[in-house]
Amino acid sequence: MLKISGLRLSPGQPESALTKKAQRELGTEIKGFVVLKKSVDARKKDDIALVYTIGVKVPHEQQVLKKCRSKKVSFYEETSYCFPVQHLRLGQRPVIVGTGPAGLFCGLMLARIGARPILLERGLDVDRRTELVEHFWSTGELDTGCNVQFGEGGAGTFSDGKLNTGVNDPRMRFILEQFAAFGAPREILSDAAPHVGTDYLKTVVKNIREELCRLGGEVRFGHQLTGIRMENGAVSGAEVLGPDGSYVLETKHLVLAIGHSARDTVTKLYEQGVPMEPKQFAVGVRIEHLQKTMTLAQYGAEIGGLPVASYKLSCHLEGGRSAFSFCVCPGGMVVAAASEEGRVCTNGMSNQARDEVNINGGLLVTVRPEDFGSEHPLAGIDFQRRLEEAAFKAGGGGYKAPCQRVGDFLRGVPSVGPGTIQPSYRPGVTYTDLHSCLPEFITQTLEQALPVLGKKIKGYDDPNALLTAVEARSSSPVRIPRDSSGQSSISGLYPCGEGAGYAGGIMSAAADGIRVAEWICASI
Repeated sequence: MLKISGLRLSPGQPESALTKKAQRELGTEIKGFVVLKKSVDARKKDDIALVYTIGVKVPHEQQVLKKCRSKKVSFYEETSYCFPVQHLRLGQRPVIVGTGPAGLFCGLMLARIGARPILLERGLDVDRRTELVEHFWSTGELDTGCNVQFGEGGAGTFSDGKLNTGVNDPRMRFILEQFAAFGAPREILSDAAPHVGTDYLKTVVKNIREELCRLGGEVRFGHQLTGIRMENGAVSGAEVLGPDGSYVLETKHLVLAIGHSARDTVTKLYEQGVPMEPKQFAVGVRIEHLQKTMTLAQYGAEIGGLPVASYKLSCHLEGGRSAFSFCVCPGGMVVAAASEEGRVCTNGMSNQARDEVNINGGLLVTVRPEDFGSEHPLAGIDFQRRLEEAAFKAGGGGYKAPCQRVGDFLRGVPSVGPGTIQPSYRPGVTYTDLHSCLPEFITQTLEQALPVLGKKIKGYDDPNALLTAVEARSSSPVRIPRDSSGQSSISGLYPCGEGAGYAGGIMSAAADGIRVAEWICASI
């Protein structure tokens, strides 16, 4: 196949127009093409374009390439990922804890080779989970067992569903293909910044689960890992609490794909002697603008035929701190993401259409282990909890979140209500001064960062933009060390995904799940 890069179309121009452009570059006719990548070039507001990389098949490719004088044309060899083992029968079934991207993809790979994995999920299936989450957002009544953090699909199910990654790994293309095969829009295979959206993610994770079970795997909802059994320094079983009581699952391969919010599970495993160490992460707030403001800043006008405008920002500040945008949700909403009583936590979410009035994103500050206040391996969890408890108190209870307008935050005065932007967070916000619930080093960094970032994108530091606290679960504050075989110092125990400190989003978590499945096969 030949690859042609840098073909530009005006917004709204049909993709069929690429045929003539490709023929002009090649100097020969083509019968069709496949879009390999599509992105937006908005560097010049008066010349915004959609930029394509396409693949074409023509007779005598080498001859065509030799005669072609265009630097946009090159030879393209399609690469595909292939799981290294085709069949594996284990004496005891592998047990995977968690059904987020890491757990699901680890389970799917093992199920496809006949290993019949058992997946344990403390939350419920995605349909029942959606009902409980909606009830929480409507009433403020939290189910601590099944919520935005716990349940089928993991925390990423209630997010923007971003599938972009900067990692050059053949597993990544494979994962995108699997998402498309299980119900995601096929555009994710070519978009430079692919996303699924919560509405599609729910379908995708359900379809993966059904395929996994059809192949001999099993998913047990409402079953929580409470401990591990060991013999001679190796895993011999998983202690589980299910709806009918406690039991032990015998296994020699236990995968910890528990996600970044299973704090009780992490604590129990630490008490049992599983080695852990603190790691850097980030905390801050959700900043919310009108989508129209960011669209005008990025495109100069509201132009049809372009994807919803987003942004990615960062800055390094005096004193060594840095601030950056995280999990930006165009046309989305700020959501209540609490999983523990008396603690407020926020996140962002959007559906595939990204058609809500506001855009929101995390505005986070890097936090290092020395900021935790203790050298204990789990000190980062205590740090998170203190922030979430302070946010719950500042919100006035009922899981309302403390909220402040940017202009008031920079002046150090409490907000008394919204301006031109209405908050999307449910079950509601309480206007206050965020300095009362955030550490001084966080507020000082945000105060420095907002004007700097406002120079990078006009309107980012709009006085009417809303800051909603607290975003404390950008990633896990704990890492569970593993060796080159993917195992903890406890043989047969495989730390996996974001909760174990080895991923930072849907794609990297799914890839780590596949990697762990490979390691399990290699250990046999």
